[in-house]
Amino acid sequence: MAYAPFDLTGRVALITGGNGGIGLGMADALAQAGADVVIWGNNPAKNAAAEAQLAAHGRRVAAVAVDVTDEQAVEAGIADVVARMGRLDFVAANAGTGKSAPAFDQFPTETWRRVLAVNLDGVFWTLRAAARHMRTRAEAGDPGGSLIVTSSTSAIHGAPRNQAYAASKGAVLSMIRGIAVEYARFGVRANAVLPGWVRSDMTGSLQENEKFNERVIARVPVRRWGEPADFGGVAVYLVSDASRFHTGDSLVIDGGYTVF
Repeated sequence: MAYAPFDLTGRVALITGGNGGIGLGMADALAQAGADVVIWGNNPAKNAAAEAQLAAHGRRVAAVAVDVTDEQAVEAGIADVVARMGRLDFVAANAGTGKSAPAFDQFPTETWRRVLAVNLDGVFWTLRAAARHMRTRAEAGDPGGSLIVTSSTSAIHGAPRNQAYAASKGAVLSMIRGIAVEYARFGVRANAVLPGWVRSDMTGSLQENEKFNERVIARVPVRRWGEPADFGGVAVYLVSDASRFHTGDSLVIDGGYTVF
């Protein structure tokens, strides 16, 4: 008999940036576990491909174009999820971007603002709107919910020439802890996931750099890059009742990179 708490039948999940990479890895596992899934992404072709992949698991699925840097689009997007699916039980604020510079003292202001617009403002607006829905539902007698943010190991170790990314990923750790404390009374849990080096579109150029690739593999104790599918399990866990006493935490998933 399967461990019942991991059955997500009847749960509705939203994953921002869910049309590829870690987001799609999470979304696919959630659909396999029985959840209905909505993904947000800005690339129509990737949205369509991801939607078809998820629908193959037999769950209700929707891929919607939402710009997380647009506050009103995020508010409307959360309302659309609730109207479309009837409720919202889990949100992974996963959409992100990373842009580096030749040196910190040459870091362009426009790059700084773009990275924070996606990685910090977008997370804030997404989680705020989702928390409002969960609080309203709890006050009506239906408590519960789980919020997560995709941070990064860059939040806890040095990220040269990439300070905007590191700053944004560090800031969301503080945000999620504050949410965890405030919304526990409504049965809502809030946690952060910190990936290490993962194969995705964002890291594509680094994977193609032979020397960098060799350094990563040598530095990671499991001797490989992470894969999007490696994040499916933690998503299922954090949605499920198996994590009902787990909140305010930062879960590092990096193949041992941080401790080596």
